[in-house]
Amino acid sequence: MTSDSTPASAGLPDRQALLAGTDWAALRHAYGFATEAPGMLAALCDADQSTRTKALDYLHGTLHHQNTLYEATVPAALYIAAILPDPRTTRAVIKGRRSFPGCMRAELLAWIASVASEVTNEAETLCQRLGLPLDGYPPAVGIRMIRPLLFSASLSCTEDTDRHVREAALTACIPLLDDSQLLHHRRALVPLVREVLGTSPLWQHRERAIDALDAWGEDSSGLEGQRNPFLFCDSDLSVEGSPAWPAGPSPAERYSEEPPF
Repeated sequence: MTSDSTPASAGLPDRQALLAGTDWAALRHAYGFATEAPGMLAALCDADQSTRTKALDYLHGTLHHQNTLYEATVPAALYIAAILPDPRTTRAVIKGRRSFPGCMRAELLAWIASVASEVTNEAETLCQRLGLPLDGYPPAVGIRMIRPLLFSASLSCTEDTDRHVREAALTACIPLLDDSQLLHHRRALVPLVREVLGTSPLWQHRERAIDALDAWGEDSSGLEGQRNPFLFCDSDLSVEGSPAWPAGPSPAERYSEEPPF
């Protein structure tokens, strides 16, 4: 059996059918129509590390530029979820100085987390305050519709043997669990959030655990976030000796410029 035939999570479309059957040329991304998307998405599993890294940059810089959701983001998210089980996603990618650690699979899960964060209850509240409700923006509606599929694919990665992947999977699951159909999964994930994210060497993950547990009405006592709130500004190294990766913008920061809807 080839890697291309690796089963995806239940309910997800076949990856090759999704690439071939989507009218990418009719869907927009940050720089126009997504004609090149099939080739760039397929390149995420390429044998060449530089090609994989370029494809990953395309995900962030074109299909989800500045945390914005576009028409092409929706089928791309389904494709990313469908390829998560592929063994080729365990390959490495070229990292920048402020990159989170982990293989391609961890990076793809982090991308799902970023996309999902744009349609959370918090994001909805902010957009309502700006007079830009999410239900009036088709890409946001599209991502919300596929949250159960994205969650199923992400949840399966919480048992990965690679800790970086497990942590990334949980960071993807957390914003997806704002979906009303998925709320009942929160309690089952509490132990994993505490034991995996809550004990992570990265303060960003520990703080994510605290924030999630507090938001869910669960006990976050005993978990420790960043000990020095000015550490990222003062040094390139965290207290654990790991790079001080940025935690990512808050919803307010993401929308410091008016969204394109």
